[in-house]
Amino acid sequence: MTSGAVRIAMVAGEASGDLLASHLIQALKAKLPNALFYGIGGPKMLGQGFEAWYPLEKLAVRGYVEVLRHYREIAGIRSDVKRRLLAEPPDVFIGVDAPDFNLALEKALKPRGIPSIHYVSPSIWAWRGNRIHKIGAAVSRVLALFPFEPKLYEEQGIPVSYVGHPLADMLPVDDGRNEARELLGLPLQQSVFALLPGSRQSELQYMADTFILTAREINKVLPDALFLVPLATRETRLLFETALYRCDARELPIRMLFGHAHEAMMASDAVLVASGTATLEAALLKRPMAIAYKMAPFSYRMMRRMGYLPYVGLPNILAGKFVVPEFIQDDATPENLAQALLNLYADKTTCARIGEVFRGIHLQLKQNTAEKAAAAILDSLSAHTPTIAHATAA
Repeated sequence: MTSGAVRIAMVAGEASGDLLASHLIQALKAKLPNALFYGIGGPKMLGQGFEAWYPLEKLAVRGYVEVLRHYREIAGIRSDVKRRLLAEPPDVFIGVDAPDFNLALEKALKPRGIPSIHYVSPSIWAWRGNRIHKIGAAVSRVLALFPFEPKLYEEQGIPVSYVGHPLADMLPVDDGRNEARELLGLPLQQSVFALLPGSRQSELQYMADTFILTAREINKVLPDALFLVPLATRETRLLFETALYRCDARELPIRMLFGHAHEAMMASDAVLVASGTATLEAALLKRPMAIAYKMAPFSYRMMRRMGYLPYVGLPNILAGKFVVPEFIQDDATPENLAQALLNLYADKTTCARIGEVFRGIHLQLKQNTAEKAAAAILDSLSAHTPTIAHATAA
């Protein structure tokens, strides 16, 4: 490591964390141009000069059954990262989401005097509420993305900063439907649906068939409709293509895209989306949607037992009410999903009302997140290392 450089260790565990961390690195570099960033990250972080000890794909596993299958490898990675960080302590550790991995690291680092900041509050408001005590023991500060989260931590005496959500800074407040259609070469009057079955391979394995069969049901009613399917990686594209063959659905008017998820959603009349960050993206793009999610049956039973919110999709959680329909596990049938999407497609008044709710959420989350998060981290760094305070002031 370069002598005198500020050392910032980070661990991101999936694509959304890679995006968050890359913007944060850029904001921190503006104040600390000689800082070194290293740990576990993805391509966007690497593009900012991040040194990845492991690729984040190693941690991108969701659900109890899926984690158990990869437990030995993940535990080995965490043990190695902890050993390296304790042997050569960073000036600050930033765990970007991935709480099951990062909180254990943070709990080991904090007692050694290393500021441990958790960027993205774990979903204590949705399930596993007793986890907040574990979080308090592990972290120096939580950076919360949603406005209702800070109160939960303040009540427990845990330092917290509300920083908003970076997607609200990135995505346009106004509807960009026509521009997106022009970019993708689509007629303005065509019926278009976006299908987002997930960014993880495990999600495609559980949901690709359902999404394809939903498109077939819609196609029976709207034979001229086009279905846009943005896929993040070659692996997920291969899984979706395999599902098309398995469902004997190659005749469907499906257009697969490499990336371009935002453009696909903006161009659509309605979106079918797997529960997760993509639901928030669809909301910020003011698109009506149906939310679907499937997982291993055992994982679902465990999560259902611990859940206490009446909804799971971020748009509904942020609105505090059901704004868009959700279909989880056995309810996520092609017939149910197709009917929900066709209802939205036909009801322009409801779609306009949904758009207004989503616009309000967008304005609430638009906080210049990367700058706010960087400022909170620099405060922690300055308190821990006085020389850094002089460097940032200069």
